[in-house]
Amino acid sequence: MKDYNTLDDFKVENKTVLLRVDFNMPLDKKTLTIMDDSRIRLALPTIKELISKNAKTVILAHQGKQGSWDFIPLQKHAETLQKLLRKPVRFIDDIYGEKAKKAIKIMNPGDVVFLDNVRKYPAETEKKKPQEHAQSDLVQDLAPLVDYYVNDAFAAAHRAQCSLTGFTAVLPSAAGRLMEKELTSLEKIISNPEKPSVFLFGGAKYADGIVTIDRLLTNKTADHVLLTGLTANAFLKAKGIDLGIKSEQTFGEEGTPEIFSEITNVYKKFQKQIHLPIDFAIEENEKRKEIPLDELPVDNNLFDIGEQTIQNYKKILLTAKTIFISGPCGVYENPLFRKGTQEIFTAITTSNAFSIAGGGHTVAAIEQMKLREKFSHISTGGGALERFIMGEKLPVIEALKSAKQRQLVHMK
Repeated sequence: MKDYNTLDDFKVENKTVLLRVDFNMPLDKKTLTIMDDSRIRLALPTIKELISKNAKTVILAHQGKQGSWDFIPLQKHAETLQKLLRKPVRFIDDIYGEKAKKAIKIMNPGDVVFLDNVRKYPAETEKKKPQEHAQSDLVQDLAPLVDYYVNDAFAAAHRAQCSLTGFTAVLPSAAGRLMEKELTSLEKIISNPEKPSVFLFGGAKYADGIVTIDRLLTNKTADHVLLTGLTANAFLKAKGIDLGIKSEQTFGEEGTPEIFSEITNVYKKFQKQIHLPIDFAIEENEKRKEIPLDELPVDNNLFDIGEQTIQNYKKILLTAKTIFISGPCGVYENPLFRKGTQEIFTAITTSNAFSIAGGGHTVAAIEQMKLREKFSHISTGGGALERFIMGEKLPVIEALKSAKQRQLVHMK
């Protein structure tokens, strides 16, 4: 039995359900049109299930934040959802005022109402406890009109914000199908991964990853950690290898002596389990050129891992029963330097391992390579995913658990 409710725990027929989703979409900066509707598509199982059970579904979502260029009304989001559902979705340019309340009151079973950008509510982004958020105008005005609260916004689960946690203090609350799938899949790799388990970290972020790598290996969650991209470069520098001026400039302000000292300590503890590249791809005369580790430093940027590293990593990955990846292996956007990411990601999909991928650039690379359907699970989380893997408690998940505990106490 899960320590939070799911849709299986509630009878939603003819009931009004407030559904919090994460539809924070990538927009075209000039036209403000939605560039990728993946987040809406991923929430469709929950929405379709509620519709099929004749629930009255009220959707609450956010886009951008006040003051940012992508902070816009959600009418285009509602129109996109309507096209995907092939069913009317009524957009209301209000959140909890009279217009919104009236629209909810006149709903019929099976109807879908989409409220406006919840971040227009000034107190939405304040960090408070669920009980404190429950006293807000937003919760006080909407909660009496609905029977259940369902949260399907895993990508925002690390935020202690009003619409994400406040309703759990006053309404029977559950995780939606996407949230449930995220938590079930991630628990599988963190709590009890089938061994051997391999974690691959790449991309441009590296400072936060050091704590994650240390924790995964200390807890014996990971058997092997494969490093690529800037994370690998940071570990190589910490080992005393001179990469070259251009490559070392990419460490930016995060590249402090303290960070490299921390990396050195982690590597000394786990050097048999942390695997680093032994060759690289650089650009020379507009062509890809591969160089071994002992040819460093070079004046060129290290844009990808080389053939020998690819083969070494593939051997480890093909023995794995559990694989987690976060970050591409190189500058995959450039065809000259797509090879590492393409070959490693393809090898993962041909293995028999339970595979999870997360992070915006990782998912973008998977989409570009048309490999989405071949991974066991693609996580929608960025910050939420990182914190989950680091073992931190996520406010939204804790709020859902508390809601179930409160319900169980009332039943006794």
